[in-house]
Amino acid sequence: MKVIKTVNVEKIYTSFDVDTVALNKVNLEIEQGEFVSIMGPSGCGKSTLLNLISLMDLPTRGEVFFMEQSTSKMSDRKRAEFRRKYIGFVFQNFNLIEELSVYENIELPLVYLRMPPSERAQRVRAVMERLDVAHKQRFFPMQLSGGHQQRVAVARAIVASPLVLFADEPTGNLDSKHGQEVMEILSELNEAGTTVVMVTHSSANAEFANRIIQLFDGQIVTGKVNQYSF
Repeated sequence: MKVIKTVNVEKIYTSFDVDTVALNKVNLEIEQGEFVSIMGPSGCGKSTLLNLISLMDLPTRGEVFFMEQSTSKMSDRKRAEFRRKYIGFVFQNFNLIEELSVYENIELPLVYLRMPPSERAQRVRAVMERLDVAHKQRFFPMQLSGGHQQRVAVARAIVASPLVLFADEPTGNLDSKHGQEVMEILSELNEAGTTVVMVTHSSANAEFANRIIQLFDGQIVTGKVNQYSF
């Protein structure tokens, strides 16, 4: 099944009557179970594309389909519901809530889904064990290393068992050792069936994917299969 499809997607930003084309007629298809890396120089439209296909934003023109449904025809409430039910997001800057403990940060998506407390507790415990952060569950983000913060961020992103996991430069603020650990976690999640779509500047990180998409000046210039993926 195609979980994501874009048809002639354009994104144009207007400031002081000047139009800036961030994406220009982008056509893309991502199948369920793929691990896709999106690469390209700064300003080429990578994060803009990620925001559109993760239902965080709408295109200026063109169409984005998620699970074969037109997202432009969805209400804001429906898109938010899709994000809660089907999408996990890992950010470069972790985006953990400082006032919440590790446990509470991971639990939060399940609270939004109105999951019963007993089921929430079971899921949170399981994902903390999987990401090796159970011993940090009472800690707050400021008490964690960058590597542990990103592990918690990944745990939060996958606790609701999303169909697609989006990652925007997930190792950008980590040293090479912790960055490698996060990439191995993403690879394991993909092998278990989660679709992973990642924006990265790192060629080494991109090699974990089975398809690499290159963007340049808001257009896809290649979409090659990665023969050396893990």
